[in-house]
Amino acid sequence: MADLAARIARLRVPLGFACGLAVLWLAHPTWPSLGAGALVALAGETIRIWAAGHLEKGREVTKSGPYRWAKHPLYLGSSVMGVGVAIASASEAASVVIVGYLGITLTAAIRTEEAWLRRTFGNEYDAYSRGRVAGQNRRFTLARVRRNREGRAIIGLLVGLAILALKTAFM
Repeated sequence: MADLAARIARLRVPLGFACGLAVLWLAHPTWPSLGAGALVALAGETIRIWAAGHLEKGREVTKSGPYRWAKHPLYLGSSVMGVGVAIASASEAASVVIVGYLGITLTAAIRTEEAWLRRTFGNEYDAYSRGRVAGQNRRFTLARVRRNREGRAIIGLLVGLAILALKTAFM
């Protein structure tokens, strides 16, 4: 089971492109659905940027910023983004693809990531998971956002919304 989760986690980007194409094909956006969905999706990306600006991936158990309240704020942000894209698509079928993709791939990524964190940081991660560790007072930095390559998610979201806008305008 752990091997399957690891495989799914590794394949989430190519699976995301395939599911993204399916969502774009199934979408029936309107200007109101696109506007509402874009606002929700941008809120999700804002959560991701906040998390990426605190994350020291692979170096520590991050406990500052949104990590004080959520174990996986990047995945929370991705989920909110997914809800936004589902709203923007105005399609039940596209929404099912989005929910299925996020449910399967994020569950696999979380399981894989938590196993790695436990192996790497041991009791420190277990204490964090139980909420028994005080948060850090580290400041958000754009340098961390760049280092964590959040720009790719921003570009992906903007391209997806632009394609939905083109579909709205010309279909």
